[in-house]
Formats: sequence, structure tokens, C-alpha cells
Amino acid sequence: AIEDGLSFVENAIIKARHASRISGLPAIADDSGLCVPVLGNAPGIHSARFAGEHGNDAKNNAKLIADLQPIRAQSPDTAIKAQFVCVLALVRHADDPLPIIAQGVWQGEILEAPLGEGGFGYDPLFWLPKLQASAASLDAATKNQISHRGQAIRQLLTQLPS
Repeated sequence: AIEDGLSFVENAIIKARHASRISGLPAIADDSGLCVPVLGNAPGIHSARFAGEHGNDAKNNAKLIADLQPIRAQSPDTAIKAQFVCVLALVRHADDPLPIIAQGVWQGEILEAPLGEGGFGYDPLFWLPKLQASAASLDAATKNQISHRGQAIRQLLTQLPS
């Protein structure tokens, strides 16, 4: 699917409709990313290709660190707030006029350097002050319990008919 929407919601719907059209079945799709308010919520919907190459985590992380350096230089003691966002769209068929939408938001801060070996994407830079850990330092069970994706799937389940 061509993700040419202007929001996480639009891209999740585009992907769900695409999957449903190909399969002929209901489909669920996700669009997720990292939003950093001091960068105008970048990388946002472009998170996977922030540095220009889709899925290159090392380059994306390096670009984020570089883009934040001038801001850190101006306010070295100020935490850089960020949030991971996940939107799930469920369509019953490709042309479903009323997709079910669920979203999760995971609040944190951006570190100056990667920390932790687990996870993927921006996880090594995403600091969780309450846990005193990066997302990349969490075990899978903990991450699934508190992450933006975990929140979104639990919200989606509450919207399904019983």
C-alpha cells in the first residue's frame, strides 16, 4: 500500500483497505511512529524513513540525535519530551465506510545516545522516567503491557462487538 496519508489514522486505513482488497477478508492495519513536539512532531508519519531510507534504524536514530543537538545546546538541562503513537484501523471489507479506529500513546523522553539492546526503531532513544529505563531495555512482556501498540490493541478489543 502507498502510505500517502497525512496522519497515522489515514495511513492505517489505507493499509487496512489495501489488505482487505487483496484478501477479500476483514483486515487490521497499524501505523505507528515517534512524535517529538520540539521538532514539530517529527519524525511522525515518516518515522520509518526519517533519514531517507525506509527501515534503517541506525540512520533514523542518528538523524534524530543530530536534529536535537541544537535544541539540547540551547537548553542542556531540559528533557526532550516525545511520544510513540500507534493507530490501528479495522475494516470489515475494503470499502467499509466506518472503520474501527483505536490508538495508543506512550509518553517518554529522548536520550542523547542509545541505551539498551532490545526492541527496534527508536526504542534505544526512548527513555521512560518512571521506570528509569529505555524502551530497548524492557523485556517483551513489560513493553507489550505499556507500549503504544499494547494500548491500541486493548482499546481496539473493547470496541469489537461481543
